[in-house]
Amino acid sequence: MSTVTIQPTGISPADVIAVARGTAKVVLDPAAVDAMATSRSIVDGIEAAGRPVYGVSTGFGALANTFVAPERRAELQHALIRSHAAGVGAPMPREVVRAMMLLRVRSLALGHSGVRPLVAEALVDLLNHEVTPWVPEHGSLGASGDLAPLAHCALVLLGEGWVLGPAGDRIPAADALRRAGLKPIELAAKEGLALINGTDGMLGMLLLAIHDARHLFAMADVTAALAIEAMLGSERPFLPELHAIRPHPGQATSAANIHRLLQDSRVMDSHRDDLSHAVQDAYSMRCAPQVAGAARDTLDFVATVAGRELLSVVDNPVVLPDGRVESTGNFHGAPLGFAADYLAIAAAEVGAIAERRVDRLLDVTRNRELPAFLSPDAGVNSGLMIAQYTAAGIVAENRRLAAPASVDSLPTSGMQEDHVSMGWAAAKKLRTVLDNLASLLAVELLAAVRGLQLRTPLEPSPAGRAAMAALGGIAGEPGPDVFLAPVMEAARAVLTGPELRAAIEREVGPLG
Repeated sequence: MSTVTIQPTGISPADVIAVARGTAKVVLDPAAVDAMATSRSIVDGIEAAGRPVYGVSTGFGALANTFVAPERRAELQHALIRSHAAGVGAPMPREVVRAMMLLRVRSLALGHSGVRPLVAEALVDLLNHEVTPWVPEHGSLGASGDLAPLAHCALVLLGEGWVLGPAGDRIPAADALRRAGLKPIELAAKEGLALINGTDGMLGMLLLAIHDARHLFAMADVTAALAIEAMLGSERPFLPELHAIRPHPGQATSAANIHRLLQDSRVMDSHRDDLSHAVQDAYSMRCAPQVAGAARDTLDFVATVAGRELLSVVDNPVVLPDGRVESTGNFHGAPLGFAADYLAIAAAEVGAIAERRVDRLLDVTRNRELPAFLSPDAGVNSGLMIAQYTAAGIVAENRRLAAPASVDSLPTSGMQEDHVSMGWAAAKKLRTVLDNLASLLAVELLAAVRGLQLRTPLEPSPAGRAAMAALGGIAGEPGPDVFLAPVMEAARAVLTGPELRAAIEREVGPLG
């Protein structure tokens, strides 16, 4: 069990993954506690002076000009949380909610939100006691951040709302707090607003997506190489000198991966000097690095955006060290929404080109003497015919999901919030695209392994042998049709897990 320490300088993407998906405990650095106490003293001074400040002594959104009497300001904060916890739909996954809570603690700990340290400590307690709020999937526009999702989290701090049960059920927050030995807190001025005015939900989903995409894009090079090998493709388009003359870094990395994966293959040796062999392979084979490499470069851009957001204060208003409390637009999710949409487009295309290779592998007129649909007894048996149908259907869905959410603004709050980012929706559908990509690559992995099996007695590359060993016990040898759905599920587990990549890297070295 590791520990993630939240400092006034922030946290890393790896910290978010460790808390969201693992068992890492969270602690607040004393310097972060001091930073929050300092900013809180400024809010207390404003309260004492009776100055009108948005969210401290006024209402919210279109009610920003409505003055709130001092004796009702704590009530204002509680009412804000209750009214904004207005989401509907299925609950968000545990990992997303935990990432969101951690990131809200991170933002508060930067010392510009004017909350007492006990508010951040209460969120830390939820994380460390594995009390996960029930956060519905619909409600955020990514406008003043992820208002509704964060309000569902904050409501649990008050002993209200719902918590995600161990079986995915919904249980009352008061019961969950009691069982964990925790007590509800009372909010003071500004604290309710500080708990919900941030991009933490969309940033959490984006960081999880970046982590997943890095693995999937590497495995896309693996499945492409195996498919090219099974189809007796050429390794020459992946020579480094051909990519040095078009210096996109992601393209060079993918080409180097595919070229290395195709070495030491008797399958490749069998046709390397055959003059009757195709002069040029199809685009889905030859241009694999150009597509996957562009996706890698997109991923690097998105990681840069997420890294900047991890350093950002996303709140409104913010408390400055000189005592000013200023309204900002830093909660607007446009940077994250654009990035999520961009990565969804890239990931959708990585899956689309993989499906084209699957189709080619199964087509007896184009797969270079493999049997139709990779079945030794095609006709009575359909082989992987319908696996390609499934892949085609997923590609079509990903194309729909690749349509950007961030251009779909709708005005809210009496036209006060008249342009919103839809960053939550962009990040949520990005995760669906990546989940679909995992399934698409699993189909390509299964088809490529089946193709290599059918090239026996020619021995495949070390990567091919590792893939055949990993799937051999799942898919068996080519033969009569079997119930295919569990085979595809198992292939997906192999592709998304770490073992196959580790086995391949032991043979060929680390993949870029």
